[in-house]
Amino acid sequence: MEVKSRHHLRSDVVSDLETTLADQLGVELDGDAYERVEFEAVDWEVILVDGEPQIAYFDDEPFLTVRGANAYEPEKRLVTVDSGAISFVSDGADIMRPGITEASGDITGGDLVVIAEESHGKVLAVGRARVDGTQMVGDEGKVVDSLHHVGDDLYEFAG
Repeated sequence: MEVKSRHHLRSDVVSDLETTLADQLGVELDGDAYERVEFEAVDWEVILVDGEPQIAYFDDEPFLTVRGANAYEPEKRLVTVDSGAISFVSDGADIMRPGITEASGDITGGDLVVIAEESHGKVLAVGRARVDGTQMVGDEGKVVDSLHHVGDDLYEFAG
């Protein structure tokens, strides 16, 4: 991925980002330097926090990347999958009800969510919920569309 532009964020933009992510995920960013990176061939915008790609914009909405979610451990908008789903989720598959062991009740259909595995709590992906968190556990059906996962180009990008 070729970088098109890169610039530091103003303090008011950083403050807005910190507030948004605290509200969405219950995390407190603690970076010293925030840079926005735009790419040539893809529509992604990434925010580097102290040089690490920890925030990305998904449909113009800022959210933690997989790396960011593993660094800050979100308390909200969390979907947990069982060990049988790990390889599928890590390959970018959408999340199906049978693989979900738990979903936080604060999730509303359309929300960006973090997908973590149950044994160690490691985040595997970021997706968009199709249904509310209270409706995610079950026997059949796709409930989260995968947007970013371990091993994809965004994950592999090194600031």
